[in-house]
Amino acid sequence: MSKLVRVTTIPLSLEKLLEGQLAFMSDHYEVIAVSAEYERLKKYGQKNGVRVFPVEMTREITPVMDLKALFNLYRFLRKEKPLIIHTHTPKAGIIGMLAGKLAKVPIRLHTVAGLPLLEVSGNKRKILDRVEKLTYQLATKVYPNSFELKKIILDLGYAQPAKLKVLGKGSSNGIDTAYFDPLLYSSTEIKNIKSNLNIPGSDFVYVFVGRLVKEKGINELVNAFVDLNNQNPETSLLLVGPFENELDPLDENVIRTIKSHPKIFSTGYQEDVRPYFAVADVLTFPSYREGFPNVVMQANSMNLPAIVSDINGCNEIVKDRENGIIIPVKNEEALKKAMQEILNNPSLFSRLSQNARKLIVENYERGQFWNILLKEYKELELIYKHD
Repeated sequence: MSKLVRVTTIPLSLEKLLEGQLAFMSDHYEVIAVSAEYERLKKYGQKNGVRVFPVEMTREITPVMDLKALFNLYRFLRKEKPLIIHTHTPKAGIIGMLAGKLAKVPIRLHTVAGLPLLEVSGNKRKILDRVEKLTYQLATKVYPNSFELKKIILDLGYAQPAKLKVLGKGSSNGIDTAYFDPLLYSSTEIKNIKSNLNIPGSDFVYVFVGRLVKEKGINELVNAFVDLNNQNPETSLLLVGPFENELDPLDENVIRTIKSHPKIFSTGYQEDVRPYFAVADVLTFPSYREGFPNVVMQANSMNLPAIVSDINGCNEIVKDRENGIIIPVKNEEALKKAMQEILNNPSLFSRLSQNARKLIVENYERGQFWNILLKEYKELELIYKHD
């Protein structure tokens, strides 16, 4: 059986962004997962029935650690001789593609699930631009996980069209709609979850799921909600995710508001986000940049309309006024207006809710995506063997 090496910077990406995918591929390849944080990686391997190899990588520019990671991965690839190496996330991308090229791995694939560098400027941006371009040059094939992201990559001149391909209708992993199913939660369970969170039972609940950082639009979301709540007291904002103060901190006044406002509820990181979707009415996701956000698909699959920014990925999953509302990026007033409109217009809210799950089931079912990716692997394998 041919070997397939999948590389992410941290195991969280394997657990969440690629959930179930490596276990599925292990029926067709000898799969090896490579990432940092050995103990967590080891648990992932045991749970998914795949081999693991630890390589310490960071999400920042750390030249000494990066060179060490490159050498360790290169040496591992030389020993294992895989047919395919497939990387995700920027740091894993450059290290994996460079190590793969040096170790003569025949098929080198990289998935792009967003471009963090778009929010960076100056010399750091120049460095990241060069790294991104080099990653694509070293790859056999590059998979932007949305059509808009593919367009951005072409506009930036990172790669030629022939090297880029969007699999299916987008996404890196599709979504398990049987898992994200609102029928799994009874009205009694929803009432109890709300009670445990101290959210009043009659409140209209806006939810955000993800990292609580500036680039996710949390500053705008909190400020918009405070204004909205002043006029509509029977509303709550539920924030599900960790703060990352060292990388992309929120404004100090916003952090204080989150901690002190009686109608803002923050849960921290949660392994299972479904209960929080179950008690919510609308997803508010005013992010500045994304690849193809799982959170939006998950919320829609749970029958929640989504208010999203007009950015790649979000504006492909959400059809404006069909399963959500699309707003301009970094626009607090537009966000508040959309939140208010959904609250005050029951017929609009009902229509968006009814369409939400249907569109996800039709377009982004997880099993369908896995088979599309497997077919891609097999076609590349045939081309390699023919050459």
